[in-house]
Amino acid sequence: MRRFVDLSIYLENDVKSDPPAMNPQIEYFTHQQTFERLSDFFPGLKKEDLPDGEAWALEKVQLTTHNGTHLDAPYHFHSTMNKALGKPVRSSTIDEIPLEWCFQPGVKLDFRAKPDGYVVTAKDVEDELRRIGHALSPLEIVVVNTRAGSRYGCDDYVSAGCGMGYEATVYLLEHGIRVTGTDGWSWDAPFVHTAEMYRQTRDASLIWEGHKAGRDIGYCHLEKLHNLEALPPNGFTICCFPHKIRGASAGWTRAVAIFDSALNASASTASAAHA
Repeated sequence: MRRFVDLSIYLENDVKSDPPAMNPQIEYFTHQQTFERLSDFFPGLKKEDLPDGEAWALEKVQLTTHNGTHLDAPYHFHSTMNKALGKPVRSSTIDEIPLEWCFQPGVKLDFRAKPDGYVVTAKDVEDELRRIGHALSPLEIVVVNTRAGSRYGCDDYVSAGCGMGYEATVYLLEHGIRVTGTDGWSWDAPFVHTAEMYRQTRDASLIWEGHKAGRDIGYCHLEKLHNLEALPPNGFTICCFPHKIRGASAGWTRAVAIFDSALNASASTASAAHA
């Protein structure tokens, strides 16, 4: 029997899912508030003519393409990509991402034990793959379970969890991975921690280093995933088709994991024991 697990957070007001200046804004209109909008289409219509006097419910939403669970395109990271593959080319925007990238077998790496701000290395990735007994295959979708997922909606969500460094990201890309994901606010370590490292070293290469791996090999990643604790290390499929926004750096997605429920039951127990 197949089971579907929602890997997406809500788009909602008054929940700390982004820095304050980037929060989504949703204005709700009830069935009783929209008669004038409906009656514009039907001159002479009276409210009492409608069943229960109700028109339609609708919402007005103000978002960036990076609110909620979303898929980042290579264009978000840099203007060019694939430098390491021979010659830089224009970075793909979200409407140009191959759909086959977005429906593939999934692999979960569990880094919840890493401290906030930790930058995951290639060796960390190798060690975790060895622990779960998995060899990467091209186009698998690799998601990273950090502590941030458990802090969604809390004051420290944006600063919680570890991040994926340049060498860890390139390690995945060199194995043919083209979509990755995290339950953190960013694929990289939270900015508050990177800012402190930059203050101490003045090394600008530390800033957004995981994202900037896309300059060398173009890839996408999912940010602000949820419920990764419910997934086994492998043996499931991820579906994460992005909204088709022309020329955009990202697109919202209802990311979903699909897997066998019996497999999930045993894997969840093992995942909880590892946490």
